[in-house]
Amino acid sequence: MIKLEFVRLAWEAVRSHKLRSALTLLGMIIGVFAIIVAVTAVEVIRSSATSTIESFGATTFTVSSRSGFRQSGGQWRPRQNLTYAEAVRLAERAKLPTGISPEMTVGFRVEARAGAVTTDPAVIFFGSNEYWMTNNGFDLDEGRFIGEQDVQLARPVVVIGADLDEELFPNEHALGKDIVIDGYRYSIIGVMDEKGDAFGQNVDMIAIVPITRMINLYSAANRDIDITVRARNMQDLEQTIDETIGILRVIRRVAPGEENNFEAESNESIVEQIGQFTGKIALGGAAVGLITLFAAGIGIMNIMLVSVTERTREIGIRKAVGARQRDVRRQFLYEAIFLCQIGGIIGIMAGAAGGNILGLVFKTSFVFPWLWAVGATLAVTAVAIVFGVYPASKAARLDPIEALRHE
Repeated sequence: MIKLEFVRLAWEAVRSHKLRSALTLLGMIIGVFAIIVAVTAVEVIRSSATSTIESFGATTFTVSSRSGFRQSGGQWRPRQNLTYAEAVRLAERAKLPTGISPEMTVGFRVEARAGAVTTDPAVIFFGSNEYWMTNNGFDLDEGRFIGEQDVQLARPVVVIGADLDEELFPNEHALGKDIVIDGYRYSIIGVMDEKGDAFGQNVDMIAIVPITRMINLYSAANRDIDITVRARNMQDLEQTIDETIGILRVIRRVAPGEENNFEAESNESIVEQIGQFTGKIALGGAAVGLITLFAAGIGIMNIMLVSVTERTREIGIRKAVGARQRDVRRQFLYEAIFLCQIGGIIGIMAGAAGGNILGLVFKTSFVFPWLWAVGATLAVTAVAIVFGVYPASKAARLDPIEALRHE
């Protein structure tokens, strides 16, 4: 049971030596701060990444050829391109997906011009088909998206993002207007709703044209592409991935027993990878914090030993009027725990505030690592007990007569 008298005495001891207590607390604060700020920042990054990825479709996955290398004849060499023709054959054979959208780029950042207004080379420009918008979680603000006939006829039409619309047509409607992108003219048929940033990239500064138009203009039939595939629901996601992999192995003539020469990554797997990576960062920060706490514990023991020496006469008086060894021991342990708890609380608050500064950058809600905060509180309590036992025991063993003689 906690005795309020011991708490009061501990508070008085801290107040009577403010500077010494503050310097002792500093190590404890830094240790707890290192732990909490690391795990808070990691949680902010994880939360932002998860919400961003899920906003692009929880039931979609992406097939690409660029995620690795394959070994052939004992030598490493790049994988062969994943082409639009292969995407078309996949769409013809696959039964489970509700939408398959190839995506081709010819220059990731390009200029766009409408009349006398020209953008910086910051427009994300690519070609796709009628399924791209739904597969990637975008919505239309006005007009329409690319249709099946637009792709079949390779029409010179384009759908633009909200920021590109605002920059080129700030005071007028963009629908029906012409726009020149990377030197080629297109007619605007749709404007998408604002989506926001994704991993520091402005996805509203985009322009999407029929992929066949891009292939014709740039002679890009064999250019490497990504393929986004959408499953009916989460329950069918794994089965849809398996079907897609099986069909592409046949299309790309991957022999039985050989590794895939392409990668299929779902949003869920990407979230798991991010979680594993950020988890390691959090553990690293926690390790640094624990080392600092150990050093702070040595400081606590040192300051408590000094306190015992300074208060030898006080201890003798307490024993002379009836205080038992366990009472003296508990008093000094309470002081050590009290001192560490103050440092722990300040460290937790400062760490949570510091970690959430990153949340302002990623525009996420406030995050507080409750479990880690509880763990940090228990850790500083353990440090106080471990490093406070020896000074407390030394104080408890003092001979009252010798202690009363101490000046």
